[in-house]
Amino acid sequence: MTIGWHFDNTYSKLSNTFKEEVKPTPVHNPELVVLNDQLAKDLNLDFSKIEKKDLSQIFSGNTLPKGSTTIAQAYAGHQFGHFTMLGDGRAVLLGEHLVNNTNRYDVQFKGSGRTSFSRSGDGRAVLGPMLREYIISEAIHALKIPTTRSLAVVKTGEKVVRENLLPGAILTRVASSHIRVGTFQYIAAKQNIDDLNTLVDYTINRHYPEIQSSKNKALDLLNLVMERQCKLVVNWMRVGFIHGVMNTDNMTISGETIDYGPCAFMDHYNPKTVFSSIDQLGRYSFSNQPPITKWNLSRFAECLIPLIDKNEDKAIQLATEIIDNFQNIYEEKWLNMMRDKLGLFGKSKDDKKLIDDLLSWMEKNKADYTNTFCYLMNIKIGNNSLYNDKDFINWSNEWQNRISINDNSKEKSLELMKETNPVIIPRNHKVEEALKAANEDNLEVMNKMLSKFDNPYDEQKDIEDYQLPSLDDNYQTFCGT
Repeated sequence: MTIGWHFDNTYSKLSNTFKEEVKPTPVHNPELVVLNDQLAKDLNLDFSKIEKKDLSQIFSGNTLPKGSTTIAQAYAGHQFGHFTMLGDGRAVLLGEHLVNNTNRYDVQFKGSGRTSFSRSGDGRAVLGPMLREYIISEAIHALKIPTTRSLAVVKTGEKVVRENLLPGAILTRVASSHIRVGTFQYIAAKQNIDDLNTLVDYTINRHYPEIQSSKNKALDLLNLVMERQCKLVVNWMRVGFIHGVMNTDNMTISGETIDYGPCAFMDHYNPKTVFSSIDQLGRYSFSNQPPITKWNLSRFAECLIPLIDKNEDKAIQLATEIIDNFQNIYEEKWLNMMRDKLGLFGKSKDDKKLIDDLLSWMEKNKADYTNTFCYLMNIKIGNNSLYNDKDFINWSNEWQNRISINDNSKEKSLELMKETNPVIIPRNHKVEEALKAANEDNLEVMNKMLSKFDNPYDEQKDIEDYQLPSLDDNYQTFCGT
């Protein structure tokens, strides 16, 4: 059984402050639900000669690959603004898999049983939320947005107690690492400067080797993480993605999207859109994602203060200057992204107004976010009578005039728009259809939908059913715990 695992587990060699050595809790009757063949290929893993029952044993954690060193990672987090010491309460890191001796990936089981961080939790996961993470993480990857990936889902053959008895499942997640802002908060709360230095050095060696010889590693790390997080959230805003639970333990230092709990995609444009059933005050609404990113980065900066400068006042001043620059960096990236969505080259002093006018019109008229940009690319989806509105036509004339500046051709603008605007996203009601069918052992609905997401920027046949928004404005998502 030569699968091709190549483990080189560096995080597990850190002191016990950072983790707990723990094995997945065995399950009685695992059954493979889905295996991501393309991701396996990208990881240089070959499961083609492995029987399905053996794959079920591997991806349930019943059989551990040679070279794995299973641990649960310690971290903290501000959850809806309240600080809590946390850790992997239902996840176990299998190890770090090397691809071509250079690219390092965490392989983690989610839903694999209790750890010392579980508190009152059962350490288990439910099939629906694990398949949701599989579907949406792979769609986010196809949309060219940095993300953790999903390699496999197995049913455990056991029931999990939530509101009802639900089928248990384990997700195998792949990430460039699982180091979070919350990891730094955990170590900072322990107030051991040596451990904090260790974490900074480890993170830089793994993700930002270009600053290994920096004179102020902590300050440069803060700058680089902010840059990546700005870029990530701008990408979310580009496709109408709402993470749903942007706690500090759900913000990676690598700049990847992580933890697809109550996440969803916006249909009609409304900046206040919230899908999470527990977000009663809209803390993690669509338009609040940028300021929450800044808030989370401020918590990261606080952790680094002892390493930025021995003089605390000076350290705070230096960190504050970086955090205060967030708005400038984000707004420039956002404005350039929206220019791309509209096929605008160069800059004009009126671009911000042109963009804001469109978004205001979309909000007022409950226009679909994705499909409006499709309409501007001459892709007509469903009933387009909304775009006969006089205000929209006037706006469209202004937009056409802006495109013609600097002798830009419509063809060149359209090419830019097609690289930026997806024609298909995981519509919430279609995701629910797939999950409902999967719960009834019908995977065809999910597999068909996943195949449509392979090329989300390309026009495809027979996808209109996936492009139409739901008629239900009361859609809610729920955390899997």
